[in-house]
Amino acid sequence: MNLFEKPKGIQTRWGSFENLSSERSSGGLENKGEKGHPSDHLVPGETKTFLDVKGSGIINRMWCTMRTRSPQMLRSLRLEIFWDDAEKPAVSCPLGDFFGIGLGRRTAFENALFSDPEGRSFNCFIPMPFRTAARVTLTNESDEILWGLFFDIDFLIHVDHSSETLYFHSYWRRESPNELGEDFDILPAVKGNGRFLGCNIGVMADPRYAKTWWGEGEVKIWFGDDNNPTLCGTGTEDYIGTGWGQGFFNHRTQGCLVADGEKDHWAFYRYHIDDPVFFDEGCKVSIQTLGGAAKAEVIRIQNSGAPVIPVTFCPADHEPLDLIPLLDRAQPVDLNDPSLPEGWCNFRRQDDWSATAYFYLDAPGGVLPPLAQVSERVMGL
Repeated sequence: MNLFEKPKGIQTRWGSFENLSSERSSGGLENKGEKGHPSDHLVPGETKTFLDVKGSGIINRMWCTMRTRSPQMLRSLRLEIFWDDAEKPAVSCPLGDFFGIGLGRRTAFENALFSDPEGRSFNCFIPMPFRTAARVTLTNESDEILWGLFFDIDFLIHVDHSSETLYFHSYWRRESPNELGEDFDILPAVKGNGRFLGCNIGVMADPRYAKTWWGEGEVKIWFGDDNNPTLCGTGTEDYIGTGWGQGFFNHRTQGCLVADGEKDHWAFYRYHIDDPVFFDEGCKVSIQTLGGAAKAEVIRIQNSGAPVIPVTFCPADHEPLDLIPLLDRAQPVDLNDPSLPEGWCNFRRQDDWSATAYFYLDAPGGVLPPLAQVSERVMGL
């Protein structure tokens, strides 16, 4: 949309506690218009409806803030969005993770889809079209009152959408720990036509692995019912555009917003805006749960009882990229074999993985299992 053109018939609306109906001439009605109801609170178990509109339109921005922003609270607040009166929500996520940073953490940042100017607010700029209705709710699933809750949803009405217009979806999931030897699904398999918009991922590394590198896993994307992935990355930090490990950085479509070496907590993102990922018959996105360390360190970890499955090996006297596959061998590899030289070993391991996937789909209703219970979401934070 050009800044200097006004599309015919399209009108602007804002939803907030000062105008919950979002209707024309209905804002600021309390306290004679003198900031009568800018915020509210949410008691345990309560759901507030932020937006409930009929007709066609598009949400262009969502903002909120609240007094308590602990990881436990941000994982206990359930954000849901329903399109076109669908029974199941297309978005069902912990509020903190939805707004761009995993693990319920906050820091000041800005990228193409989300921002937090000073580490205490939540902004989302993902366009979310709807044809006949839109409803946005927030539920407090913690055991404490949420005070000082503010929100603002900015949207347009009377917007005509083409037949190719897709519905925005978002899904959060966690494995603590991941199953040994299995990939972690960022986006479980969905059917239909759509676009994988990207994800933010959180990792809490298991201390049994003694702070060794956890991020050797490749991101892989399957289309339809394919047995093998079509899109295949080369490593975790590679997927977010960096290399040889990852520290804090905050770029337009890729970054790492938590690189906490003391706690071994990591939160990072990749958004496929300039490199769209389209699918026609369905899609699944996963990441391998791989780490890497020197052979002697992997042996020490293995002997301590931590779960380890060696998968590739690089002798120290080889170039760093000359990886030797270990899983193609007839017999499992014993790292204690004296004939095996010193070198680098990539291995399957178990950590705490969580992810928020963002995608568009041709169906308005939710297509994935319900959001995990709050006890699962906050465990170990």
